[in-house]
Amino acid sequence: MSVKERKERERAVRERLIVATARELAEQQGWDAVTTRRLAERIEYSQPVLYSHFRGKREIIGAVALEGATEMAATVRAAATSANGPRERVVALARGYLDFAERNSAVYDALFQLDGGLAYAQEDTPEPLKDAFAALVEVLGEVTGDGVDAGLFTETFWAALHGLATLTRAGRLPPEDAERRVELLVDRLAKL
Repeated sequence: MSVKERKERERAVRERLIVATARELAEQQGWDAVTTRRLAERIEYSQPVLYSHFRGKREIIGAVALEGATEMAATVRAAATSANGPRERVVALARGYLDFAERNSAVYDALFQLDGGLAYAQEDTPEPLKDAFAALVEVLGEVTGDGVDAGLFTETFWAALHGLATLTRAGRLPPEDAERRVELLVDRLAKL
């Protein structure tokens, strides 16, 4: 292995460490606790080393969001694959999405609440974000219905899921009705 290859590998390892540490700190204490100073202390590198990877917290949030988008896509696909029939796949997708949001609050915030400097719903949207949306379309496209654009339907269904996730996490919706909300969403919006 050449010196250049070794340095590139070491750089990639440091970058993964920075992202993992930021994510861990955000999950434990919230994104306000994630500062370059605290990250540098935790990973035992200087702040200039951190800045050689990311220009600041915004880019770190973006990196966490991209990692999270990949995980969310895998979660949604796995949930839908485990179900039989269109209705069951949509219910599984909804449950998987809501479970992901609950179990990964800092990642969910990086994806959908915080500014990570990422373009959404544009030509230059990063591939992991496009793939996360595609994971939703794969399932919801089955049930869109005649004359309805699958992308538009997916955006609407996703917006409803996001609202449920956000309001539930904020304690604005009683948790005991979570399953009934999913059923209502599937039955009325997806008309299944």
